[in-house]
Formats: sequence, structure tokens, C-alpha cells
Amino acid sequence: MLDEEWIKALADGRRVKFTYQELPDDGAFITAQIERNQVVYSILLAKAKNRLNREEVESQFEGELSKK
Repeated sequence: MLDEEWIKALADGRRVKFTYQELPDDGAFITAQIERNQVVYSILLAKAKNRLNREEVESQFEGELSKK
């Protein structure tokens, strides 16, 4: 099982912490949390046959992160 986390600065200066956790049976759990924000956006992917790269994980949260 592979776990990864990283921080990315958005164009507007906000920083977001992303996590990727592989789960058994091809599953994955991904999260995004804006710095100093208690809200954590999360997605459970039941069948993530191929490991997602960082750009793919980040793109899953584009809608939520575009809100200010």
C-alpha cells in the first residue's frame, strides 16, 4: 500500500495539502485541505485500477478549490 501527501500553492496564493492513500482491491482514498481550513474534501475511489498521479488527484478537486 502506498501513501503520499504534498502541498501545492494555488494561483491565488492559497496552499492546499493533498493526500493519496492506496486501499486494498484497487481502491484509493484522496483528500484536499486548504491551509487553515477545517474542511477536508475527500473522495473514495472504489476501483482506481491505475495509480493516480499528482495532477490527476488535484484535478478531482478543481471544482471545490475554485470556490473562495
